[in-house]
Amino acid sequence: MSAPSPQSARRTVRITIVLLFAAWLVDYADRLVINLVLPSLGAEFDLSRGQQGLVVSAFFLAYALAQIPGGMLADRYGARRVTLWALLAWSVFTALTGFAWSFAVLLVLRFAFGAAEGVFPPASLKVLVERTTPDERMAAHGLVMSSNAVAGVLTPLLVAPLIAAFGWRSAFFSTAALGVFVLVAVRLRLPAPLPRVQPATGTLRTGAGGVLRLGVVWRFSAMMFGYSAIVWGFNTWVPSYLVEEHQVSLAAAGTLVAVPALAAAAAIVLGGRISDRLGGHHRKVIVPGMTVAAVTLLLTAFSSSLTGFLVFGTLASVAVALCYMPIFVIPLSGLAPEQVGVGSAVVVLGGQVAGMAVPPVVGALADAFSYQVAFASLVLGAVIAAAMALLTPQDAASFRTATGASPLPAPAKELS
Repeated sequence: MSAPSPQSARRTVRITIVLLFAAWLVDYADRLVINLVLPSLGAEFDLSRGQQGLVVSAFFLAYALAQIPGGMLADRYGARRVTLWALLAWSVFTALTGFAWSFAVLLVLRFAFGAAEGVFPPASLKVLVERTTPDERMAAHGLVMSSNAVAGVLTPLLVAPLIAAFGWRSAFFSTAALGVFVLVAVRLRLPAPLPRVQPATGTLRTGAGGVLRLGVVWRFSAMMFGYSAIVWGFNTWVPSYLVEEHQVSLAAAGTLVAVPALAAAAAIVLGGRISDRLGGHHRKVIVPGMTVAAVTLLLTAFSSSLTGFLVFGTLASVAVALCYMPIFVIPLSGLAPEQVGVGSAVVVLGGQVAGMAVPPVVGALADAFSYQVAFASLVLGAVIAAAMALLTPQDAASFRTATGASPLPAPAKELS
């Protein structure tokens, strides 16, 4: 296969970024809707905060369990095919959630929805890797993943008024329809992969089972656990906190939540560009970032005013968001393309375990003590992420050495 022209390659990258951005936007919006409807669910089904947290956790349990199988499916059957099936399946289960009539049914549907979405992250990462060059990959990934923060801005702004006007069920029907629209766009417009570059000598060469046995990959997964513990522990309960503790309407709470989400969107993109510039060395971003996050989380938790809560919460969101992209740069540059599905699934799995475990714990702490104690407990996530940043390789060569692969050969010197 002949190499594409630079213009054609750039077009492939641009279209891929736009389509994956849209898919991730819907993916994340579907997840955030549940946070906005928790007060309504609690009132309709008479649920405690702990039970409301379980509704969130049912999704993350299935989402976590589906990560590694999703990576294996993407590596075996193709990332594009798995991405399309994931979009279709999660849109169906999102719509069905709007018909839920009991707590038990909610748990079942959220579990099925989580399984459908769980195969998407490794497949989408593989789609991106197949359609980008290594030197632009992290910047492209940063743009794609900024969709999460953009969804954090748009979802409360658009969905909260919808819930207030038409009830909580309308939120699920609307996001399901959006998912079908994106499914059609990806099906029709996703470009073919760029021609494969022969893997460099020294790149890890092992099957899925070998990747799963690599302790260094699981340390990156633990880093993602710490990051996601803060994100999901905080974002899940902020709308409920604003409604219950400050008597803010749901629509107004949606607007207020959009402020830190917008700042986080910019920070994720910036984190991707910093990662490209540093060529790894994630501790240079994650250790100071998580230190700032720990301090501002405590200030957020114990702020007595709504203004203080929002200001410090926004600073904490920015500090945490800067750390997202640096978690991925070394695994994605150190693994061979055919291992990216499983390898990225392991890293993402840590985040989903946090999403499963942390919301009910934070809710239970709020029930037993206060929201202040619950939000302060998230500092532990910053400690875990910073510790793992110090215990993982700081560049691709060190990563390959840690996996048992031989180092890359030094480039030949030119003769004068």
